[in-house]
Amino acid sequence: MNIPLADKLLKIKDLNVIYQTDQEKVFAVNSIGFTIGNQETLGLVGETGAGKTTTALSIMQLLPERIGKIKSGEILLDDINLLTIGEKQMRNIRGSRIAMIFQDPMTSLNPVIMVGDQIREALELHNIENHSNAQLDERVDEMLEMVGIHPGRKNSYPHEFSGGMKQRVVIAMALACDPELLIADEPTTALDVTIQAQVLKMISDLKKKLGTSMLLITHDLGVVAQTCDKVAIMYAGQIIEHGTVEDIFWGEKHHPYTTGLFGSIPNMMEKSLRLKPISGLMPDPTNLPAGCKFHPRCDRCMDVCQTKAPPVYTSDTHQICCHMFVGDSEGEVRL
Repeated sequence: MNIPLADKLLKIKDLNVIYQTDQEKVFAVNSIGFTIGNQETLGLVGETGAGKTTTALSIMQLLPERIGKIKSGEILLDDINLLTIGEKQMRNIRGSRIAMIFQDPMTSLNPVIMVGDQIREALELHNIENHSNAQLDERVDEMLEMVGIHPGRKNSYPHEFSGGMKQRVVIAMALACDPELLIADEPTTALDVTIQAQVLKMISDLKKKLGTSMLLITHDLGVVAQTCDKVAIMYAGQIIEHGTVEDIFWGEKHHPYTTGLFGSIPNMMEKSLRLKPISGLMPDPTNLPAGCKFHPRCDRCMDVCQTKAPPVYTSDTHQICCHMFVGDSEGEVRL
């Protein structure tokens, strides 16, 4: 499912990624496409194993060596196709133009290097101008203050910080060079609920202050509602629904999988209602089902869903990959 392209900061077109081992081939990402505009936040939502992190690692060109392969597609940063440039050029882009907050802050920091030196290293690697040591130290202090850590803690080691403080250091490292695009891969997964709220608010505030675009990877629709402009729902390596936050949260039409995700969220207004979990499990990525990949779990499955890939229903800013909307007069169906 490819979203019509406009003048965007990041454009992904028909991206296909596999993991190849001696025993099997994992179809991790299958012909996805989306765009992210300047100062825009896209939420990439789906269950574990949907292909969200693989998409992020593909953008950063950090897929595992030997087994991770991008089979086809384009990843355009402005007019630069990141899949055709060399590793040296990509190193200059990582950190300076695109930065990533990794999923687990506990393992994202080097345990034997002081946190200030780790932030400083990012500045030394990616800073275009030759700043003095005093200027670099000043920038490190500024970044720590920006994420709510006293600059005096820059000489501390990661094991001296709590989980929330480690995540703040990782965010400081990612934002140190003022990147144009920030990829946040489930940045609150390892944190408790109170710290999650603080970190999310901090990321949102820093994004507005610095004018940074963001790809937010999460499985929490509540987080998406608070922070995102657009949403892409991912399932079995495909984007099955895409639209603005208003389309996804308050639109009249939804993919059955999206409906299932909302059914799994507690309704605080109707506390007596039981949650409605989606039955079954994500399909085996080494042997994806024919037709619609969601059909083995879908309670609205039709015969055509089991054999034929669904068309894309399009209405203004909203796209849904589902057979249910074929022939709907309110939208255009593109086969």
